[in-house]
Amino acid sequence: MTTNRIAALLKEEEKTPVKGTAILVTPRPMSGPRRFVAAVGYALQGLEDAWLTQPNIRIHVYAGSALTVLGFVCRLALSEWLWVCFAIGIVIFAELMNTAIEHAVDLVVGQRIDPLARRIKDIAAGSVLCAALLAAVIETVIFLPHFFRG
Repeated sequence: MTTNRIAALLKEEEKTPVKGTAILVTPRPMSGPRRFVAAVGYALQGLEDAWLTQPNIRIHVYAGSALTVLGFVCRLALSEWLWVCFAIGIVIFAELMNTAIEHAVDLVVGQRIDPLARRIKDIAAGSVLCAALLAAVIETVIFLPHFFRG
């Protein structure tokens, strides 16, 4: 996005602010353990917001939970658990990042149709697809031998 285009968007936003675009300001600067606790609280709030508003996050968490149960049934080795946890985590991470990118793009373009915004969102969604395909390969390599061994 060029500087002129950003400047034009900012001028447009000043005229018609998008609902929910207020600047987030903390009451006063914090330091030490209180700052860490506050940061964890904000992160947990973000996870809660994603859980409540994004059906795909819930699908990925349910699938990860099912794979975890399957891992206990198959009595996975420690190294297998590491790969399974990595696969589950990378998909959930990608979905959270996709959600954040989509919200950021929506914040900038609002209700307008913008081909660049669509491309950005499609690329972000593609990253989730890549993560899910990687996870499927990892899970297949891990679980398939357990099914054939009995």
